Amino acid sequence: MADAAWTGGAFGTVAHCVLAPNASPMTLDGTNTWVLRAPGSARSVVVDPGPPDASHLDAVASAAGDVAVVLLTHHHLDHSEAARAFAERVGCGVRALDPAYRLGPEGLGEGDVVAVDDLEVHVVATPGHTADSLSFVIPSERAVLTGDTVLGRGTTVVAHPDGRLGAYLGSLDRLHALAEAKEVGAVWPGHGPVLDDALGALDFYIAHRRERLAQVREALRSLGEEVDRDDVPRRVVETVYADVDPVLWGAAELSVRAQIEHLRAEG
Repeated sequence: MADAAWTGGAFGTVAHCVLAPNASPMTLDGTNTWVLRAPGSARSVVVDPGPPDASHLDAVASAAGDVAVVLLTHHHLDHSEAARAFAERVGCGVRALDPAYRLGPEGLGEGDVVAVDDLEVHVVATPGHTADSLSFVIPSERAVLTGDTVLGRGTTVVAHPDGRLGAYLGSLDRLHALAEAKEVGAVWPGHGPVLDDALGALDFYIAHRRERLAQVREALRSLGEEVDRDDVPRRVVETVYADVDPVLWGAAELSVRAQIEHLRAEG
């Protein structure tokens, strides 16, 4: 499925993905806004309303009907910017880990269960891409909404300084454990197509991160002490990310800074 053109649509018995028209090298096909509703229920949960695009929000409102609550996977604007306005439009609250992005008194964090009629959404803390990144497990579907922690295509950026590689690796391990235990079988990501093999996707993500970290470690060793400290991240990018489109090198440099910080912390 990951190789097919991605347009969103219905998944399982509870989910509908409305694709936002904000495609870019960083957002892939656009932001996936997820509408979750138990079969036969009138009320829904909306995850990541996305950008303040009128046509997109109209489509989300049409798919969602009576919205009980808006949930945010993290604060990045391509996921959160329209959350408050959309929630005010439909008359509900916004729950997020970061208090700055909430509307109403309720927060959101590790171990919370959001229940709307027969739908349950279990919250798993998955920091790393950002400090406030959350994933949402839907036990009835054995699916996990990962925001930007796992994408439907390619790999995500762990952007220094908010992104922390050590935390991110721990989050991948935690999701991997859920997949190994068969608690989740599919990934419903924040960008790109649904992944029907969660365990395989997480195996790939973990291996990729370990490989990149080894490449950064070797690049640092090769550069030695002759390069100005401020120039080191860009020089590492030029070596390690030579196969990546240069338009993405700015994001890659932020990721390299996170990797360098992680390696220094390891000693």
